[in-house]
This record gives sequence, C-alpha cells and structure tokens, in this order.
Amino acid sequence: MRTARIAVVVLFTAGLLAYSAWLLEFVVDTGLSPVDRPAEDLLGANPVFRIARGLAGLAFVLSGPPLMRLAPVHWTSRLSAVAVAVFGFLMLADAAEPGLTAVELAANLVFVAGALSLVLWWPPRWREWAIAGLALVLTTWALVLVAGTLGPGHAQGLLTRVQLAVRTVLLGVGAAYVVVTPVHRRS
Repeated sequence: MRTARIAVVVLFTAGLLAYSAWLLEFVVDTGLSPVDRPAEDLLGANPVFRIARGLAGLAFVLSGPPLMRLAPVHWTSRLSAVAVAVFGFLMLADAAEPGLTAVELAANLVFVAGALSLVLWWPPRWREWAIAGLALVLTTWALVLVAGTLGPGHAQGLLTRVQLAVRTVLLGVGAAYVVVTPVHRRS
C-alpha cells in the first residue's frame, strides 16, 4: 500500500504540474488573448502546451491502478479512481487532436462524475471540499458554455483558465486526501 501511495503522489504531482502548464502563456509568447481566446487554443499556439497536456494525461492514466489499490472497495471510491484515469486518456486524446468537441464534452462529464463520486464517499470534513469542488466545476463549466455560445469578446479565455484552475485545485485536494488518509488494509 505504501508503494501505491507514493506512486499516486508522484504521478499526481507530475500530472498537476503538466496540467498547469497553461500558466506558461504568461512567459511564452503565444499571440493569444488570455481573456478572449479559450485555453484550448494554447495547444495549437506552441508545441510545449500539447506536450504538457500529453504528459498530464499520461500521469493521470498511470495513477489509475495505484488509486484503485488505495480506494476502499466500494463503487463510489472506485468511480473516483476510474474518473482520474479516464480523464487522463481524454487529456492524451486532446494532446493528439486538440479542439475536438466530443473530447471536451467527455472531459467535463468525467470530471463532474469524479467530483460527484468524492461527495458520495469522502468523510465529512473532506466532503465539504468535494461539495465545493463539485459546485465550482459545474459553475465554471456552465459559464464556459454560456461564453462559448455568446461568441468572441465574452471572456471565454478567462473562464476556461478559471476552469483549469478549479480542476487543478480539486485534483490537488484529491492528492492531499491520499497523502493524509490512512489506508485500510485489505484481507
């Protein structure tokens, strides 16, 4: 179990750092407006963003098996582990072929399912984090959808970056949960 915990922490740290690579747009010239252009456009602006997205995806995919080992034997906790791994596969798909609406939709749905699964199985003090995370995930997704339908000039870039930040924080809280929660021995 200790090896699984270490693997999750290392893979989540690598995944979170790579997933946060969009912040490099403030030091790498992309020619994109961070307010108006969606963060997804960064994948076509500079190869470093696609590489980082792929590395994040790979790290999240690889964290799936050790997460399954650490998760209690219950469908809600297993859904959390599966959601992280599927999210990783979707990030790999996004890096390979950026801008596919189906991948974007699936990533949002998987993230909502994963956040909801945390609400259903985390203990009370952690559950508040999960509830707040789920609310923020749903709110940012709704705002991104509205901005996208309104078209250019409606802060879609800003909202997609807020969405990335919210996802990163929730994944980070999940990693913190793995670090501080005792692992129950299986017989």
